[in-house]
Amino acid sequence: MSNDSEVTRRDFLKSTAKTGAGLAALSGITFITRPERVFGANDRVRVAICGVRGQGFEHVREYSKMPTVEIAAVCDVDENVTSQRLAQMEKMGIPKPQTYIDVRKLLEDKSIDAVSIAVPNHWHSLMGIWACQAGKDVYCEKPCSHNWWEGRQLVRAAKKYHRIVQHGTNSRSGDAIIEAMKKMRDGLIGEVYLSRGLCYKWRDTIGHEAEAPVPAGVNYDLWTGPAPLKPFTKNRFHYNWHWIWDTGNGDIGNQGIHEMDVARWGLGVGFPSKVSAIGGHFMFDDDQQTPNTLNCAFEFESADGKRKMLEFEVRHWMTNHEAEIGSGAFKSKGLPPAGLTAPTKKPSGGPRLGPSAGTHNTVGNIFYGSKGYLAMDGYDSYKSWLGDEQEPGPEGKGGGNNWANFIDCVRSRKKEGLNAPIEEGHKSATLVHLANVSYRLGRTLKFDPETEQVVGDDEANNLLRDGDRGYRAPFVVPEEV
Repeated sequence: MSNDSEVTRRDFLKSTAKTGAGLAALSGITFITRPERVFGANDRVRVAICGVRGQGFEHVREYSKMPTVEIAAVCDVDENVTSQRLAQMEKMGIPKPQTYIDVRKLLEDKSIDAVSIAVPNHWHSLMGIWACQAGKDVYCEKPCSHNWWEGRQLVRAAKKYHRIVQHGTNSRSGDAIIEAMKKMRDGLIGEVYLSRGLCYKWRDTIGHEAEAPVPAGVNYDLWTGPAPLKPFTKNRFHYNWHWIWDTGNGDIGNQGIHEMDVARWGLGVGFPSKVSAIGGHFMFDDDQQTPNTLNCAFEFESADGKRKMLEFEVRHWMTNHEAEIGSGAFKSKGLPPAGLTAPTKKPSGGPRLGPSAGTHNTVGNIFYGSKGYLAMDGYDSYKSWLGDEQEPGPEGKGGGNNWANFIDCVRSRKKEGLNAPIEEGHKSATLVHLANVSYRLGRTLKFDPETEQVVGDDEANNLLRDGDRGYRAPFVVPEEV
């Protein structure tokens, strides 16, 4: 018996080694076999941050505040950005990290414990999968995927390689949002049957940009990665890539994924059974491909057989402040209202935001129940109105730290402690992808939550795998992770 068992074990190890070697050859990643690191009280988690131009520098700021973290490396394909950020880090008193241009080289560093991903959407899943395969834990910015299929592959990689993978939907760690969720679960507004996600941000036209030489210091091939390599223009590059289908998902997948996640979370549902979205690119004649106005409806069948609805709206220009969201009514003394921190001038490489841009935004969620309704403004505050007379009910304000929660779980190795686990991120990102596919095809989709497939619609399922774009070798999401 023992001999047979030993032979089986040897064969298994050989098979596993062959599989790993084959995947490594496809991805360019060197697989790491090592005992799981046990962190002592004085050990610091060595984090590498990928993409430091925009949101990635917020990662730098957050990790730099944590005594249990060392920013060991940064990786960016734009050497101009890297130089600028290193200078800022020096002024902040952060020890100079290692620098990389190619994430594959970074992942060969066995001393790196975790990778924090803040690159464009079309890189999120592939970079996360490679990091899992290389033995790293992952913080992945929202949305976790550019299409449904690669998001599912990231979920599988996290499970297969036993990695801690946090999704960058920060509301999941907001104290007030968590409190509001608990109050709704306890029946504050009765039976919750409808949730709404509001993504109304003042966004101006991006105009037209001609093809131009790639800027000095930019590795455009690596920046493009899995997407088709097309001639360089400013509107396909920094920030405006959000509005191009090859690389972005529109505002529903940019700002909107936060509110989509909260809307689904508060409703207490998973994947939908039916999706319909209509909209368009209104008002402007420019290079933007994604819609700037989008109305979406999702139907869910809950475990108890009752149907629930989720409505989602994207607006890009004038709007009103529904349920006081964005009006300043949620403001606490000495603190800015949640969701009202947008700059009033054009950020480098991004779209110009309107005059007093913050006061034009309405970003949040509304939940409707049999006994009242509850609204959340941004990531850190809520108010409620109860009864037929809509009398003011409980309210609260308080933030949290999604990065700190991630580091706590990296140290404890307890995946169940994650506030925003990748499995939940994938479900919410799938709603974004389904809405975009419904919009692009101009029809309602019937979705099977068990198979995660659109019923009887090969064209829709093909788009959910990014079939209209495909993957550019060698930056290919593997069929087998």
